[in-house]
Amino acid sequence: MRETVTGESRPTGEVRIFLIAGEHSGDALGAKLIDALRTRLGDRLVLAGVGGEAMEQRRGFVSGFPMSDVAVMGPLSILRHLPRIVRRVYAAVDSALRFEPDAVVIIDSPEFTHPIAKRIRKARPDIPIVDYVSPSVWAWRPGRAAKMRPYVDHILGILPFEPAAHKRLGGPPCSYVGHSFIERLDWLRDLDPEPLRARLGLDPEKPVIVALPGSRTSEVGRLMEPFGDTLRLLCERGKAPEVIVPCVAHVRGLVEKGRASWPVAAHIVEDSDDKYRAFKLAKAALAASGTVTLELALAGTPMVVAYRVDPVAAPFLRRMIKAPTTVLANLVLGENAFPEFHQEKSSPQNLADALEPLLSDTPERRAQLAALARVPHLMHIEGGSPSEAAADIVLDYALNGRSAAR
Repeated sequence: MRETVTGESRPTGEVRIFLIAGEHSGDALGAKLIDALRTRLGDRLVLAGVGGEAMEQRRGFVSGFPMSDVAVMGPLSILRHLPRIVRRVYAAVDSALRFEPDAVVIIDSPEFTHPIAKRIRKARPDIPIVDYVSPSVWAWRPGRAAKMRPYVDHILGILPFEPAAHKRLGGPPCSYVGHSFIERLDWLRDLDPEPLRARLGLDPEKPVIVALPGSRTSEVGRLMEPFGDTLRLLCERGKAPEVIVPCVAHVRGLVEKGRASWPVAAHIVEDSDDKYRAFKLAKAALAASGTVTLELALAGTPMVVAYRVDPVAAPFLRRMIKAPTTVLANLVLGENAFPEFHQEKSSPQNLADALEPLLSDTPERRAQLAALARVPHLMHIEGGSPSEAAADIVLDYALNGRSAAR
């Protein structure tokens, strides 16, 4: 292992990893990565960085500052919080350089993590930097791929088409390590959803719809009303469903406020296992575009996808998006199997028209089920789990330096 620049003496065999996560999904990935690294290194592993509650529950990790300080999304939201985010970027860089890591792992949240990576690379070009979760270069701003090469040594892709995309776009070396959700496929197959049906008192004669308006306040704020109006149209058409809304704690208040005007009594669940029980009970999902569409696909739940961004940002995003779809499940399949509606097209009329056929045995439902059956095979990785595959690459760089490029 290389000596530290400061000449600091280390215990024999110590391996230092600096991890940086900027939002909830990255925190979950970081926690699993820590578990896999700890399994391989035991007490030789020394950790530092930035993360959330899940990472801080792991032995030896203490976040340098609250992850909530930087967990923002969207151009306008980032702009409003820019001074604080900039301060935290520099704080993370200073902390990383003092820590003298053998490798740095940036996890998702490119608006926050990439400026940190660039500054670490400038100050210490010898430290390997691994990016866990590729920015969506295959969807918009493809030029970012080549621009990452100077400061990212390896990308850990969680979608099977990403290595080819980076090779085509001139990005850093990229390995598909698998999406973390595939670790739970066997568990999901055995999960019994009926206790949730009984606990919520769901009418067995009514179809269940799982509504997923997002995990960020901006998403929830824009989708609760059109989702409610969509349900109203279904009720008017004689399709009154039972509705379950899985949500994370920090948006529950907004969800409760929004559901008050819905035409049906929506059941809110926060527990992660209950979310997947809801997926299995549901005839169909009405979901915000995002990672959840991949979770629904792996759970075998038909879906209709909607998304709305700030009206000021919408024209910019329309020009920038290059992919034929923003639904991850569609990108994995290589076809638009699941209908999506953005901005003004995400009207209650359009959403209800797409959702209604999925509630009974129709050609539309059968087509989605056939597409859903292909997703697990396409997401499969050989041997081990995604977090283990990610840990192996991170350790390769930590032990062998930047020469470990594959």
